[in-house]
Amino acid sequence: MAPRGHHLTEVALLASASGCLAAAGAGEREGWLDDPSVVASLGPRAHDLAVASAARSVLAIIPIDGGSGGGVMIKPALGPDEGRISAVEWVPLDVGGAEGEEEVALAVGTDAGWLLFYSPAGDLLHKQSIYPAKIMKLNFSERKENAWEDSGSDELSVVFPGVIARCDGADLQIMLQKSFQEVKPRMWKDKFEQEDADDESSFERMPLQIWDVSKFGSCADAAIVGLMPPPLLELQSSQRHYCAITVGEDAVVSAYRLSEDRGRSLVGAILSRGVAATFSTISSLSKILWRSEPSPTKKPRPKPQSFAKTSPLTCLKDSPRKGERLTLSPSGTLAAITDSLGRILLLDTRALVAVRLWKGYRDASCLFVEMLLNKDKASSSSTHLEYTKSDYCLCLAIHAPRKGIIEVWQMRTGPRILAIPCPKGSRILQPSTRFSSSVFTSYTPLEVYLFNGDSGQLSVLNRHIG
Repeated sequence: MAPRGHHLTEVALLASASGCLAAAGAGEREGWLDDPSVVASLGPRAHDLAVASAARSVLAIIPIDGGSGGGVMIKPALGPDEGRISAVEWVPLDVGGAEGEEEVALAVGTDAGWLLFYSPAGDLLHKQSIYPAKIMKLNFSERKENAWEDSGSDELSVVFPGVIARCDGADLQIMLQKSFQEVKPRMWKDKFEQEDADDESSFERMPLQIWDVSKFGSCADAAIVGLMPPPLLELQSSQRHYCAITVGEDAVVSAYRLSEDRGRSLVGAILSRGVAATFSTISSLSKILWRSEPSPTKKPRPKPQSFAKTSPLTCLKDSPRKGERLTLSPSGTLAAITDSLGRILLLDTRALVAVRLWKGYRDASCLFVEMLLNKDKASSSSTHLEYTKSDYCLCLAIHAPRKGIIEVWQMRTGPRILAIPCPKGSRILQPSTRFSSSVFTSYTPLEVYLFNGDSGQLSVLNRHIG
């Protein structure tokens, strides 16, 4: 690693991947990363970077950890009704192998509501229609902050305008593990089978829950913050209930109770898998028996899954103020919300009350980060694995592109502890998961990275302050 200033450390200079980045728009103009149609996601431990361009329909996967080659470029086989890339997110895969063995998959959403999964090598692992609307955000969440209480399982949430879907981490792992095992056999299919390899009917449907969260208006961003108690009259219910926070034009911030319909999701999963397998078998047999007959020009899109129960809790309306972005803390107890008037609201998601407000941050983006405050410089020479979670302090990193700085504020009501100048055309990123070790002495802190799109430089914010 080469030093870069006092508070940033260079991780990689992605010059070797210039071809893949150029396919996604790099070098076309200064500040290309500011284009909202360009989406990026940083893989676990910052080993890989995914950059996608909706305008170019290209997805680039760039290795950061010294891997061979200059990356992988993918052009998803999307039909006119399947839309263009609108969101990407890395998802971990538990392979159950030796310590240090890690696998990941890349989730890709389109503006027509399709969800695809790719391996780092560019193999299509899964394809499924979720809901006929733009996927604005994909967010993988780890729910392992409090081992002494039921904080829920890992999950992948899919955010649409006014709709949110949730895939349980266990179901996601089963699907991905099976897909990884089937990648190689799938490459040996006959040509007539390969023509439909990218069709949804060739994949089993992944079970999920979907909710309508448009009671207070369409949302620009949303997140499932964790489990919440059931209503008073349903204390004996076996259902799980989640709290969802949304931000948007009509209501700056809204909160909903999402009820998980376990019975319907289980039956639905069994039926959908059985029907998908039966249809795939019949389709393959018909192709063998009637190869000469022309295939249908267009296959109907699967019918969207019906909504589970949603109960609105509260909302904040403050016209002309509009909510824009939402970022959760690792435990989900805090949310940083940016709005159209340049303000940042810190929300306690359990009490649903605002605990802090910043002003003068138009077009800002936020990420939570864990920092070592007031630690002895001598101890910093040892590895960070010797530190435990209690040694770190939760902070909020605010990237203010109009000011050209990144500020770090101590949570919840602490002072600003850092201000770092950053070049134009940069974006702050964070790994989707930390691959937390079962050894409690090896706590992996939450980190923030700075990616300069024009120079290709990727830097990490130093966790030592003072």
